[in-house]
Amino acid sequence: MTDRSGIFAGDDPFILARIWLAEAEKAEINDPTAMALATVDAAGMPNTRMVLLKEIEDDAFVFYTNYESVKATEIEQSGKAAFVMHWKSLRRQIRVRGTVTREDGPKADSYFASRALQSRLGAWASQQSRPLSSRAALVAEVAKLTLRHGNNPKRPPFWGGYRIHPTEIEFWADGAFRLHDRFRWTRPQAGSEWKIERLNP
Repeated sequence: MTDRSGIFAGDDPFILARIWLAEAEKAEINDPTAMALATVDAAGMPNTRMVLLKEIEDDAFVFYTNYESVKATEIEQSGKAAFVMHWKSLRRQIRVRGTVTREDGPKADSYFASRALQSRLGAWASQQSRPLSSRAALVAEVAKLTLRHGNNPKRPPFWGGYRIHPTEIEFWADGAFRLHDRFRWTRPQAGSEWKIERLNP
């Protein structure tokens, strides 16, 4: 057993991640749920972009996107993804790697319905990641779809969630003189037992 205590204490990394996120929500000025999501294309070329974490479940991290976007295409090809959440105010970060499954059922419907109307219409209008002739064209598409779908648009079939089921989670906290604290949780597959080890900074 590693010498974990203080902010690193606990036997469940998902509970620990929720605690850190709750503290970040009180300290970060903007977007405490922002995470840099990494994927790779069919040739192995990496890609990163910022997305928003929507939920930490008992065994997964959940975010939502357009299934026709570049990130979704790369996730579908590899079945894997990674992300990092860095909170400058707390001088902490969480890194996660794992396998990915879709969330495109009632839970996705419920989350989509909770979003602002303009965000829901924007999800219908945006052909995410594909070329766009002008902003005016996008605004016109939103207006057209507003007439078609009204004030309560259903979730588009091309929009939904992804669950990242970690095989590795690392909790990092800044230390004096760059002697940072790092603890890595690893397991061979989702649902199996975690191994925890302290890492050099």
